[in-house]
Amino acid sequence: MKPKGILIIIGGAVDKGSFTEQNFEADVEKNLNFFEKGILNRIIKESLYQQNSQIEVVTTASKIPKKVGAEYIRAFKYLGANNVNVLDIDKREQANDESYLERLQKANIVMFTGGDQLRLTSLLGGTKFHDLLLEKYQNEHFVIAGTSAGAAAASDNMIYQGSSSEALLKGEIKVTSGLGLINDVVIDTHFVQRGRIGRLFQTVATNPKVLGIGLGEDTGLVIKENNSMEVVGSGLVILVDGRQIKDTNITQVPLGSPISIENLIVHVLSMHDFYYLESHTLRIHQHVLVDDE
Repeated sequence: MKPKGILIIIGGAVDKGSFTEQNFEADVEKNLNFFEKGILNRIIKESLYQQNSQIEVVTTASKIPKKVGAEYIRAFKYLGANNVNVLDIDKREQANDESYLERLQKANIVMFTGGDQLRLTSLLGGTKFHDLLLEKYQNEHFVIAGTSAGAAAASDNMIYQGSSSEALLKGEIKVTSGLGLINDVVIDTHFVQRGRIGRLFQTVATNPKVLGIGLGEDTGLVIKENNSMEVVGSGLVILVDGRQIKDTNITQVPLGSPISIENLIVHVLSMHDFYYLESHTLRIHQHVLVDDE
């Protein structure tokens, strides 16, 4: 059964408006492009209630939850969404508390901030909060958004550790279970800026059924019915498809040795391109060029 909810995953460091991952000093007026056309505004528009949506910002992944939460409230309010609150869950017992569950039940949008994705899974995984999140995503027109760690934790497979420079050495990449909102993919963030393509190469080589999704900064995917994925934002999305791999030495070489992979397929997507998970097909957006008169 396809979920009725919408999943929006973001690569982090949103340049023009998500104050949480950069040191923004100035007034918000200088960042109108993000607010009018960007990802945060898209999150609001995907909700049935739009600016009237009840929004909960989950800061569990962050080491500075109060600061991050306040900045998200400021950003959402600038876009006209005033029903915004922060859920700072930093203990597993809170994720089973009825008052937190009641707030989640009433929410139309949940936004997971950046930080450490292992905190998200270790604190929320298997709790009543996690169960309710999955239930609402499956059965309601419910928007779940996540940036950086919040995006990386969305899938059933989650990268939680691994050096970019040594990513193609066997055993360097550590993978565990994520929150399970979408299956058969693995998501990496800050992808282009931090040179993380090797992390996806090794992860996909260990299980070619899994599609690797690399999200650039200020870039995201709007995923509907766990099938159609539309690129939003200013950067790139890299997809790594291992289904056509012909050969690899990953099971033969010892830990710490370089790995070889033959016939790994890579796609590069930008704004308004679509990828369909069920058919594994890509549709590139056709831009219309207007001649200057």
